[in-house]
Amino acid sequence: MSAPLSTLSRRTFLVLSSAAAGTCALPGFAATTSTQKSTGALPTFPPAKFLDASDLTALTGDEQCLLVSLEGQVNRKQPRLYFYWGTDTTNQRWLNTITVPHQISTDPWEFLAKYRSEIRGAVVYDINVPDTVNVATAIASMRGGVIATAALAKAHQLNVIQDLTGQFANGMAAYQWAFDNVWPKMPNRILTAISPTNSVQVANVQWTTLLQVTQPVTDGSNKAVYTADLTPFLTSSGAVYVRWQDAYTNDGWGPSVDQVTVTADGNVIASFQPASAGEAPYVFDLDSSQTASGWRFADGTEYFIYKFVPPTGTKKLTLSCEMWNEYVVSATGTAPSVQQGNPNFRDYIVAAQAPVFWLDPEDTTQAALFTSILQHAQPDTPYLGWFPQGHEMPGVTLCGQYGSPLVAADYYINGSVFAGGAPAHISSRITHPPVPKLENKIYLTLTMVEGDNAQYNQHRMRDMWDDAGRGAVPLNWSISVLLYDLGPAILGYYQRTATANDLLMAGPSGAGYTYPAVWPAAALEGYTQRSGAYMQASGMDTLFAYNRNGSNDLPFTASIIDRYERNVPGLLGIVYNYESSSQVSFIDGMPLATLLGVNDLASGQTELAQVAAAWSGTAPLFVAAGLESWNMTPTDAKNLVDSLGSQFQVVRGDTFFQMLRATQKKS
Repeated sequence: MSAPLSTLSRRTFLVLSSAAAGTCALPGFAATTSTQKSTGALPTFPPAKFLDASDLTALTGDEQCLLVSLEGQVNRKQPRLYFYWGTDTTNQRWLNTITVPHQISTDPWEFLAKYRSEIRGAVVYDINVPDTVNVATAIASMRGGVIATAALAKAHQLNVIQDLTGQFANGMAAYQWAFDNVWPKMPNRILTAISPTNSVQVANVQWTTLLQVTQPVTDGSNKAVYTADLTPFLTSSGAVYVRWQDAYTNDGWGPSVDQVTVTADGNVIASFQPASAGEAPYVFDLDSSQTASGWRFADGTEYFIYKFVPPTGTKKLTLSCEMWNEYVVSATGTAPSVQQGNPNFRDYIVAAQAPVFWLDPEDTTQAALFTSILQHAQPDTPYLGWFPQGHEMPGVTLCGQYGSPLVAADYYINGSVFAGGAPAHISSRITHPPVPKLENKIYLTLTMVEGDNAQYNQHRMRDMWDDAGRGAVPLNWSISVLLYDLGPAILGYYQRTATANDLLMAGPSGAGYTYPAVWPAAALEGYTQRSGAYMQASGMDTLFAYNRNGSNDLPFTASIIDRYERNVPGLLGIVYNYESSSQVSFIDGMPLATLLGVNDLASGQTELAQVAAAWSGTAPLFVAAGLESWNMTPTDAKNLVDSLGSQFQVVRGDTFFQMLRATQKKS
């Protein structure tokens, strides 16, 4: 990746005591609705008896938002609707996996007619202020409506409950108004954050390549200021769009951009550093690109696009940018995409009647409101969603400072069905394989990271779980214990189909993704209590964690580890972070191991060969490796293990920690 290795990034529960669960409500907010369980971390819904299902792929994003908000209203009482996107086959696999009878219709609009009596109308959002999609969602959830554009409300003859058109100058004004006037009336137990809109590509846009590397570069050695002529793209519409992409999408070293300057007839009309406030006026589409240390990068299929509007009559337009690694820079004079409503996860937000916003923790103005929201929440209030512009680490850090764990869920589909509506038996039973005799070997344990991510659990993990290579070698699967609430059918499926070589390991860093180092001590006690209760109920006694402050990896302290040991019954050990080496340590008898980051098969073979070469062979060596789950599969893990020498023995994480504990007893 373009970022340094140390900054890689990457839902009836009576066992919880009220002290562990917390109240999870903003002061002055109404009580939880009677259709939601009041125990546990997250809102859940009644069991489904039958599901009407339909594929929404052919609809526009705004049409999808209308129907998905209908799904949330209907499913709060009892889950009956299941909308999906056929472009992701996991959506239908889960529909066929859960034990709920269903029928698929080719016309999703028939369900608006079927369930029309269960809504009061529509809350109309302002298409010129995208964030009103989120504000409308909160209002509609409370007032029994769907969300819609004015045109869709008219086309479907929906009564307009409230019209937000022209009410707000910008997104910040809309969110501040909602914070003051809407959210305090909501039965809040959670905070949610999803993008209000998605970019939809315009067909047949012609891009012209301006700059491109001619060979792979992964070490930044080609860092320089590059210039390109944008004059050919001047059109009567006025705007020029410039896109950065990865020239070699298979190696994770796409373009890193440090400075962008555009001149019109020799006069500077734009000059900014990506990730700074100066970037915002020129952002058109950041896709899933990320920032690190003042630059923006796009790896694999990621990209980012800036929009520049030169003065009328401009004759010469020039781009200058400082960048490095594997870049492709192209331009067009045609708008390459349009913004449409984002339906993802919105059914759960409506069903749970939760506040929803989209605020950047690295934008000073937005971060101030973000902080106010967190300050009004009780400690251990879950934050479900994600962060703008991929600002994961500062976002997780900010949430942690106010005692709010994260559930990455902005692409979690049909949450109002899976959160209790599709029930399954979850076993709390823990069994361990026999522990081998300790020898002079390199004991290696492999962990699939990303398990905190509910949408990963639902989509990417299901694809990997169905990989033919699974079960061939011991493999730890980090997974969110909050699936106990948010997706019991998903968690139960993984439990009952696991092989003897598959170990489900609680994902970072317990009951929600967070960095324990930044938490207030009193709030961390409650978080580790909840983590322990969920791990015990889900049959897990090993943990994968991250301990950071922003992008800085931190070692665990005794005070943090003592809380885990005190509050997580039977915890065997913790693998943590994602680093350039694996280091084993003990804190008050608890074994810990940093994860050696393995981004792909080739790099893993190289890294483990170096481990073997450096090993003296005179004493056992314990190595924990983290496999980058977006790049690697169980077949890759098998091939990695098959390439190792006889000095290696690969074991599950529980065995790894039991053997580590045995070394302490011997000494």
